Amino acid sequence: MNRATLLLGAALIASLSACQDPPYDANSQLGPNPSLPEPKNFLFPAMGISPGIGWKQGELPKVAPGLVVKALATGLNHPRFVYSLPNGDVLAVQGDGPGTEPVLKPKQFAFKIIRKGASSGPGGKPLSRITLIRDANGDGTPEMTSVLLDHLSSPFGVAWIDNLLYVANTDGVMVYPMPLGTTTITAPGKLLTPLPGGPIDHHWTKSLVLSPDGQRLYATVGSNSNIVENGFEAEKGRAAVWEIDRATGRSRVFAGGLRNPNSPVFYPGTNDLYVVVNERDELGSNLVPDYMTRVQDGGFYGWPYSYWGKHIDERIPPMDRRPDLVAKAIMPDYALGSHVAALGLAFNTGTLFPQYQGGAFVGEHGSWDRYSPSGYKVVYIPFVGGRPSGKPVDVVAGFLTPDNKNTFGRPVGVAIDRSGALLVADDVGNAVWRVTPATMPVAAAREPTKP
Repeated sequence: MNRATLLLGAALIASLSACQDPPYDANSQLGPNPSLPEPKNFLFPAMGISPGIGWKQGELPKVAPGLVVKALATGLNHPRFVYSLPNGDVLAVQGDGPGTEPVLKPKQFAFKIIRKGASSGPGGKPLSRITLIRDANGDGTPEMTSVLLDHLSSPFGVAWIDNLLYVANTDGVMVYPMPLGTTTITAPGKLLTPLPGGPIDHHWTKSLVLSPDGQRLYATVGSNSNIVENGFEAEKGRAAVWEIDRATGRSRVFAGGLRNPNSPVFYPGTNDLYVVVNERDELGSNLVPDYMTRVQDGGFYGWPYSYWGKHIDERIPPMDRRPDLVAKAIMPDYALGSHVAALGLAFNTGTLFPQYQGGAFVGEHGSWDRYSPSGYKVVYIPFVGGRPSGKPVDVVAGFLTPDNKNTFGRPVGVAIDRSGALLVADDVGNAVWRVTPATMPVAAAREPTKP
């Protein structure tokens, strides 16, 4: 950006920082039946900024009582996703979007400036690489790290099975040979199936999960806009979860109407596929709640025509509205609050946290689509009978400075490692955090893994 743009941006940010959100009970938007205020339209929608400053030596996120947190890895370059392999090795996926979305309206210009500030942090331009972290004895202190793959195309999700690593780049799913113990992959990958990518690529992150039987992959593909401002042609195949045959690469849209789904995962022991979804912006600070939901085969979840079931989005021109789709729009299972920007989801499949047994951890990246920040933490969602139930519990927080003016880090992907510890990718703090009980049970100790 040139100097004039930076000065204008600074003035805009200063003016927005003086604004306040209307009084609202945020707890009323948590759970299966959120309150939904009346939508509002703005020339400049509510936006706030907390620039990334990173963590100083000795600074740590805050964790719930009885837990401790330490860095499993630091000095990474915008880690967005974290994945634990069966042998205990951990993959940290680093990258950022390649999109070149046009700036056509005043609010898009404002958004570009706000987004740049909110996403920034030490580490320079994000790299498109995957780093392998080896903590062979599970004590939280790695013996080594290595660059597993480099020069990728804005990667995000990964999945491993049968000595093969699947990588969800922004424009397609690649597959690489990878026996357990591999520290660097030199073989060229093969394209399994292309995914909708650029040139705009508004929501670039593509996540992956294997089906319980290992035969299929499910990939998330976000929308190419907030509310179709780039045209319906740009949305083909997007705002959806794709099903991909692992043997042939054949694919189909499994479910649609999901504005920006991420981190698909199956509820343990079932075929129930869950995702977290970032809902639409620019309807006010308290609309629309982001959510976690089961994804049904052939299901439609509203975007762009409606939200939270059948609430019509009046911004869609009458000639483009689809009352037939609105009529069958599925109401999500669980609201997480407006603009928390949930990107990470992992069920607690370990035994280290009995107080969090049976439910899900959600990484809330935090959003700039309201004046006061929301999200910027990892929460636990209790489950009863295989369904989300009860209010979220804060597990990892402290990513914002006390005055909310800056952010040390921003949580993204979450995972459970082989020992049962919670891993959190922090793309502004350039770290992977590892959360464990303050007193580790004896059963958590293990012999070092042999590569």
